[in-house]
Amino acid sequence: MKIVIAGAGEVGCHLAKMLSEGYHEITIIDNDEERLALVTESMDVLTVQGDPTSISVLKSAGVDKADLFVAVSPAKQQDVNVVSALIAKKLGAGKVTARVNNAEYLNYENKLMFTDMGIDLLFYPEKIAATEIGDLLKQSDVSEFVDFARGQLQMIVFRIDEGSRMLNKSMADFPYDPENLPFRVVAVTHDGETLIPQRDTLFKRGDMVYIITKREFVDELMSWSGKRYLDIKRLTILGGGRIGEMVARQFEKTAEFVKIIEINRERCEVLSENLDHTLVINGDGRNSDFLYEEDVKSCDAFVAVTSSSETNILACVAAKNMGVSKTIAEVENIEYIKLAEGMGVDAVINKKVITAGRIFRFTMSTKVRTVKVIGGADAEVIEYIVNPDSPVTKAPLRDLNFPRDAVVGGIIRGSETFIATGDTRIKPYDRAVIFALPTALSRIEKLFS
Repeated sequence: MKIVIAGAGEVGCHLAKMLSEGYHEITIIDNDEERLALVTESMDVLTVQGDPTSISVLKSAGVDKADLFVAVSPAKQQDVNVVSALIAKKLGAGKVTARVNNAEYLNYENKLMFTDMGIDLLFYPEKIAATEIGDLLKQSDVSEFVDFARGQLQMIVFRIDEGSRMLNKSMADFPYDPENLPFRVVAVTHDGETLIPQRDTLFKRGDMVYIITKREFVDELMSWSGKRYLDIKRLTILGGGRIGEMVARQFEKTAEFVKIIEINRERCEVLSENLDHTLVINGDGRNSDFLYEEDVKSCDAFVAVTSSSETNILACVAAKNMGVSKTIAEVENIEYIKLAEGMGVDAVINKKVITAGRIFRFTMSTKVRTVKVIGGADAEVIEYIVNPDSPVTKAPLRDLNFPRDAVVGGIIRGSETFIATGDTRIKPYDRAVIFALPTALSRIEKLFS
């Protein structure tokens, strides 16, 4: 697939790096020569220097032959993204997407207007991140939670801690019929390495486990994990930027108490005007004594979404040490994600990773319903609708030479759901949930194509 990315910022570079692993032909457009030089040093892509709204620049990047055009210049350049996407579509690009920073554009009627104009997808990374945080706060004491087919199958991610009934056990130790499993551990991250576990793989303290489960088994699985459901009544948010404000707005009418701590006084005044039921505090959340004085320890959850990954991680660690049950940190430095998880932060949010997942779906077959990029595991969870003639329908899974760096977690067939085993035979029009490392993606596409 030929892909043109306009914008060599953090989101554009991360997306290019991820897509280049799938053997796509990538071209990046940016005005900044130094940024493009850094790009070519770290990945095998073509670059074009110039204004992404320039027709001549877009033509020189080969937009007319592009299967996908992605406009991801920084948030302040929303107009540049929209204009370049519209021009790219007119020049012949197959699908076009654009980054925006205005939630009004994402209203249903407005999205339809942009679709009629030719833009296939608008995405607002900060809003995506805020929604993700809201979902995590609503879905108990887990690090990640993904629904498939309206919740018929679910993926739960959590850390193995002391007190977990899964500690030092393997799948073989669970008292379930191996041919009729209610859940399946599809991956384990241990010491920074993600692997597809075997039946005898032991779960160690500190491991992050990725589990596909039937909806009706979630409660029992949570009891095995040692985790519990949390009813978030008191919430503290460190950082009053767009993400912090959107998270507060989600919870200020349902929680008993929501507080935002923001270091910038002028921003505090804006937040006080925009939020009706949120207490806004002007202060420095980097100071653990200040957090203690603000009674963070009495909260059910603590969310750190400042512009500094380091501040967010350390503040969450401090809150955890004070006894807060659930901590969530926005960590934009990808190298810090596993560090944060290792330091005890319950969940990590990265705008680049979750935004890349939304766009990544456009590079796959039309039968892909869901793509979830898992940043801490460097992996993807994909929901396919199975084509009638695809190779994956020709034999049981154990006889398909299925990639060892991928696993079928579960199958949705009409109103039935079941966890996949080696004897499972996938049928046409099934919805299959796959956990795959990047090295397996091209082979998975061939099996399901």
